[in-house]
This record gives sequence, structure tokens and C-alpha cells, in this order.
Amino acid sequence: MTYLRTSDLAKAVGVHPNTVRRYVDRGLLPPVARSPSGYRQFTQRHLEYLHLARQVYGYGAHFPGKALYQSGERIIQTAISSDLAGARERAYNHLALVQAERTHAEIAADLLERWAFGGDAPTDDTSQTLQIGQVARALNVSIDVLRNWDRNGLIDIPRDPTNGYRRYGTPELRRLRVIRILSRAGYGTSAILRMLIQLDRGETTDLRHALDTPRPDEDVYSASDRWLSTLADQEQRAHTIIALVEAIIQEQPPESS
Repeated sequence: MTYLRTSDLAKAVGVHPNTVRRYVDRGLLPPVARSPSGYRQFTQRHLEYLHLARQVYGYGAHFPGKALYQSGERIIQTAISSDLAGARERAYNHLALVQAERTHAEIAADLLERWAFGGDAPTDDTSQTLQIGQVARALNVSIDVLRNWDRNGLIDIPRDPTNGYRRYGTPELRRLRVIRILSRAGYGTSAILRMLIQLDRGETTDLRHALDTPRPDEDVYSASDRWLSTLADQEQRAHTIIALVEAIIQEQPPESS
């Protein structure tokens, strides 16, 4: 049998050899035999699993969130345990999870655009202003979440001049509902703020683009700051993961009778 070196695997997937070593140490590749001189003896099977692991873990700065990460991790661990039928099932479930997340994000973006143009606005008409506790109960969020949205610049709440308390009226409630919907759909604070700054300038077009496009000065950002693009990439990766698992299954030696 012809064995592959650590550097061979690293070159094949475009990573540093230390990355391959970390994958081995973390149990993300099948056990690796060593030569009498102590060198790891990788096989083509290890390379196949490395390609699979890279689809799951090779996100760079654009971490896809805990649910998707754990789903991908379960695929790897199930495959390494030699339950390839189970790994295939998990791979298809992973694709369904990504597609559900993407649908949720798209619906939230559509609602944002309708709200920006005055259509299908959340119905929160009230003749009286509300206090922060009442708003928290109405939106089913904590008071701390509301205060964080205020501190992070997502909304500017007017205050009662007599006592300094925040007072929430119809415009604030409608804006907060949109913020909550976007946040629960996976969009990050920076993405929502970026979009709202544009909206407050009176620019109601390309809000979806603003949600998904970090500014040049945002040199450090996460997956949630470009969530639509991240999910589109995740869906492509999910299809690739399925294909890789299917290929590993096809290359398994037939069972002896």
C-alpha cells in the first residue's frame, strides 16, 4: 500500500500540515497507523475524511452558528464510528436544517423590506406610551435585551422629561418587532445596525444588501453579519457533504458472506 504524508494531505485540501495534525488530535479523522520510525501513515481513506471534515469545519471567520456546527460535527463522528448509513442520514438532516435556517432568514428579510416601504407593518398602534417592562412582556424578550438594543444603537428611545424613564410608542414597538424578528432569524447586531443606519437616512432600497454586506471598516465580522451569504454557502457545503459521504460509502469493500 502507498501511504500519504501529512504534507500530502495538507496540500490536497489547501491547509497547513499543522491543521491536519490538529484534526487527527481532535479525532476528526480515523485512527492513523505509524511506521516503525514513528511517521503517520495516512491512506486515501484519511484524505476522503479530511475533505469531509473541511466542509464541516473550514469556515474561517464566518462561523455558522452552534446548531449548524453541532449538526456537522455529528456527521463526522458518526462516519468515523463506521456508521456510514447513519452519517448519510445525518447529512441529509443537516441539509434540511440549513434550508430551514435560510428560509427563516429570507422571510425575515422580506418582512423588513415590506416594513421599510410601509406595507405589512406590525400592528402595535397604541394611544399610550409603554414602559420597558410592558414592552418586554409584549415582545417576549428580556429587559436586558431591550437595553442592549438601545445601547448598541439599534433604536433611540425617547424619555419622559419628568422622570427620565424610557417611553415606548407605536413607532418604537414596530421597529423593535422588526429587530427581534431579524435577530431571531440569525442576523447579527452589526448587520441590523448597518441596515438601520441606511434606513434612517431615508435609503429604503437595497436593505437586504446592507444586511448582508459588511462595510470596509468592519475588518472583523462573523457569519451573522453576512447571514444570507453564509447560509447560501452552507447549503452548497451541505450538498457537498452528502456527496462525500456517498462516495465514502461506495468505496467501502463489500462485506464477505
